[in-house]
Amino acid sequence: MAVNVAGAVVVVVLYVGMLGVGVWASWRGKRRRDGRGEAQPESEDFMVAGRSFNGVIGTLTMTATFVGGAFINGTAEAVYTSGSGLLWAQAPFGLAISLLIGGVFFAKKMRSAGFTTLFDPFQRKFGRLMCVLLYVPSVLSEIFYSSTILAALGTTISVILGLDLRLSILISTSVAVLYTLLGGLYSVAYTDVLQLIFIFAGLWLCIPFAMTHQAVASITEDTSWLGQWDDRLAGVWVDLTLMMALGSPAIQPYIQRVLAARSAHEARLFSIFGCFGCLLLAAPPVLIGAIGASTDWNQTALRVPPVNDTDKIAPLVIQHLTPTAVSAVGLGTVSAAVMSSVDSSILGAASVFGRNIYKGILRRKASEREVVWLVRVSVVIIGACAALVALTSHTIIGLWYLSSELVYVILLPQVVCVLFVRFSNTYGSLAGFTVGLILRIAAGEPLLNMAPFVWYPYYSDDMGQLFPFRTLAMLASLVTMVIISGMFHVGFQRGLLPTKLDVFQCYRNECDLTASKKDMTLFCLKYNKSCDMELTSTSNEVIGVDTYKNSYV
Repeated sequence: MAVNVAGAVVVVVLYVGMLGVGVWASWRGKRRRDGRGEAQPESEDFMVAGRSFNGVIGTLTMTATFVGGAFINGTAEAVYTSGSGLLWAQAPFGLAISLLIGGVFFAKKMRSAGFTTLFDPFQRKFGRLMCVLLYVPSVLSEIFYSSTILAALGTTISVILGLDLRLSILISTSVAVLYTLLGGLYSVAYTDVLQLIFIFAGLWLCIPFAMTHQAVASITEDTSWLGQWDDRLAGVWVDLTLMMALGSPAIQPYIQRVLAARSAHEARLFSIFGCFGCLLLAAPPVLIGAIGASTDWNQTALRVPPVNDTDKIAPLVIQHLTPTAVSAVGLGTVSAAVMSSVDSSILGAASVFGRNIYKGILRRKASEREVVWLVRVSVVIIGACAALVALTSHTIIGLWYLSSELVYVILLPQVVCVLFVRFSNTYGSLAGFTVGLILRIAAGEPLLNMAPFVWYPYYSDDMGQLFPFRTLAMLASLVTMVIISGMFHVGFQRGLLPTKLDVFQCYRNECDLTASKKDMTLFCLKYNKSCDMELTSTSNEVIGVDTYKNSYV
C-alpha cells in the first residue's frame, strides 16, 4: 500500500501538537495548584483536575470522551456493513440519550456528594469486597473500550502510512499513554478540546468531496445503507439500544468529568450539552458509511469492495474518494483525534485502582504523591492491556458492544441502588452482582468463543440468542439487589436476624456503635443528608471519612 506522505506529515505534526498541549496543560495545572490558597490533595488534582472545569471545557471534554475512534469508525462500519446499516448503528444516538439521562438523574447527586471516583460510594456503602469485585468488570470494560479506539486508530494510520496494523496500534498507544501520564485529567481534557475541533473540521471537510466523487452513487437513490428491519431481530435491537442508552452513568470516564465540574449545576449542564454534541458529531460517520455503501469500488484505486475490511471503511473512504490534499488533512486529523476517548478510559480505570483499590484497601497510609505515581504506572499497564486486545481483535463494533455489556448488566444496577435505594447493602450488592454475571455468561459470547449453556426463547442456531438477554440480566440483577437488601435490612433492623450473622458488618446495635453523635452530625452536614436514619459504622474505613453504611444516600 502506497504511503500518503502528506497525511503522514499531518499525523506527525498533530501528534507532536497534542503532546505539546499535554505538557502545557500539566504545567498549567501545577501552577494553578501551587497558586491556590486552599489545601487540595495532589491525587484529587490529578484525577478530577481540582474540580475546576467550567462550562465550555467541561462540555467539550465530555463530548470528546464519547466521540472517539469507536464512535467514528464503529458507526461508519455499522452503516456500511451489508445487512446492518443505519438501523443498527444505535451507539451514537444511544450515547446521546445516555448523557441526557446521566445529566438529569445522576450528575448532580454524584457531584454534590463530593466523590472523587465512581467507586467512592461503592466502597463507603458496600465495603472492600464489593469494591474489588465491581472493579473487575469496570476495568475490563475500559480495556475493551480502549482497545476499540486503538484498533480504529491503528487501521487509520495503517491506511495512511502503509504500516503493519500491529505497529500502528503500538504507536498510537504510546502517544496516548505518554500525554496521559503528564498531567492526568488536565492534560486529557485540554487535548480533548483540540481533538474535538480536529474531528469536526476534518470530517466535514472530506464529506462534500467524497459525496461528489464519480464512483459514488447518490445516497438518496441507493438506500441500502439504511438497513433492513427483520422482525426476528427485534429483541436484539431493543436490547442493544437500551444498553447504549442507559450505560454511561455507570462508567468512570463519564463520572470523572462530572466530578471535575466546579459545581453540581455545571456538572448537569456538561451532560446535557454533551448529548447535543454527540448528536451533532454522529452525522459525519453516518454519512461516511453511507458513501462507502453507495460507492462502486471498482472505479477507485482500491479496485475491489473492502468486504473483509469493513472496520477500515472510514479511512478508506477518505483515502480513495477525496483529493490528495483533502485526504491528507482528513486522515491526519481523524487519526490524531480519535484518541480523545482512549486517554479518558485509561485514566479512569487507573484512577479507581489508585484511589479505591490501592489506597482504600491495600495501603491506606499511602501518601498523595505515592497514589499519583501508582495511577501513572496503572495507566501504562492498562494501556498495554488495551493494545494487546486491539491486536487480537478483528471487529471494532463488536468490542464496543462487549465493553458496554459489562457496564450495563453488572455496574448499572449497582450505581442505581447505591445512589437511589437508601436501604441497599453489601448483601444485596453481592447477590445482584452474582445473578447478573451468571445470566450474562449463560447466554454465551461469540466474540470470546463462549458457547451458551442457557438457550433463551427464540434461540436460533444461525442467529444465536434473539431474546433481549442483556436487559433481562440487568433487570434481574437490579431486582435481586433491591429484594435481598430489603430482606437483610428488615431482618437486622427489627431483630429478626442476630447481629452475629452480619458478616459484612452492615448493621450494629446501638451498644456496638463507636461513632459519636457529633461525628454523625458532621457527616450528614457534609453530604447535606438528613440525620434521622440508622447510625452505623464499620471498620471499613475509607479515605477521608468514616464509613456510615446505608446512611448517606
